[in-house]
Amino acid sequence: MDTQKLISFRKEVHQHPELSGEEKETARRVRQFISENNPDEVIEGIGGHGIAFIFKGKADGPVVMIRSELDALPIKEVNTFEYRSDSENVSHKCGHDGHMAMVAGLSYEFREKPEKGKVILLFQPAEETGKGAAQVLNDPKFDRIKPDFTFALHNLPEYPKGSILFREGIFSSASIGIEILLEGKTSHAAEPEKGINPAMATSQIIKDIIELPGKKEMFDDFVLSTIVHVKLGEIAFGTSAGHSEIRATLRSYQNDDLNKMKSKAVEIAGKYADEHNLRLETNFVEYFPALENDPDMLEIVKEAAGSNNFQMIELERPFRWSEDFAQFTSKFQGAMFGLGAGENTPKLHNPDYDFPDEILENGIRMFKTIIKKLLH
Repeated sequence: MDTQKLISFRKEVHQHPELSGEEKETARRVRQFISENNPDEVIEGIGGHGIAFIFKGKADGPVVMIRSELDALPIKEVNTFEYRSDSENVSHKCGHDGHMAMVAGLSYEFREKPEKGKVILLFQPAEETGKGAAQVLNDPKFDRIKPDFTFALHNLPEYPKGSILFREGIFSSASIGIEILLEGKTSHAAEPEKGINPAMATSQIIKDIIELPGKKEMFDDFVLSTIVHVKLGEIAFGTSAGHSEIRATLRSYQNDDLNKMKSKAVEIAGKYADEHNLRLETNFVEYFPALENDPDMLEIVKEAAGSNNFQMIELERPFRWSEDFAQFTSKFQGAMFGLGAGENTPKLHNPDYDFPDEILENGIRMFKTIIKKLLH
């Protein structure tokens, strides 16, 4: 494997990021890179701009799927290096460029074909919005993949470079976005009594949703609510507002607790909408189930880390962030593990973050070892 070529590919992808659902050129770059390693089959346009590469073994056997993400984030990059993002407000701030490079690098390892079974390299769209994995699974073309086992990793700043992080059971949180839309009636700001201003209801709803995690008797485990956006009326000092929008993210370790959070948030919104004579609309968006690792597959991950003499770190608690790889682990035996990106690396989703190329080989070696353990 040409490490410098792989790093160049990572930087090329970094320089040309695309948002969730718009990853057409990113998928083209991935195909161009992997095609020289002669996959037996390429499935394009799966779940949107997703693309899968199939390497068939010399004999029948299990099907192992390794997943990477394609999409970037709507974040303005502040780095000034030569390969910085060429899109004003789009950049790879979650390390999906590095994930792509590692999974693409696996194509070198299997160009001579596995001994048996199949290796699937899946590059999935729209992970950041929680839509991509479900779209891939619901695409009829996914029937041509049908994995027995599936794995993914995520780079993790704040941990030693190249270390492998794992956790039994829940690895990352469930989450969902809620939109609360309140409709009243505008009036002149000098005569607010002649309209229906949703300001008071908006403030009450925000307060109760923020305080919802404090009602610990309602939940079995960790829950969190975060207000992410609020809009009240328009910037018009002569007009009393007649409309408001509240958006929040609800988050929990357990899927059942997330369902309780959803029900309670709708109840809160309904209570104050009724009290203030407001029309109410609620919507849920960007759903991520909790990601639960299969215990047998997690043992394979730990064995792979041990055989490569990588530092292993067992996590005490699940991560608060969410990952739509959970859609795959809910249907197939699989696991996600963390790959340390360095204690002094900027945090994920920070504008100065950049994936550290030094850990590319660690990720490739982990996946290669996992695959060989399952196919041999």
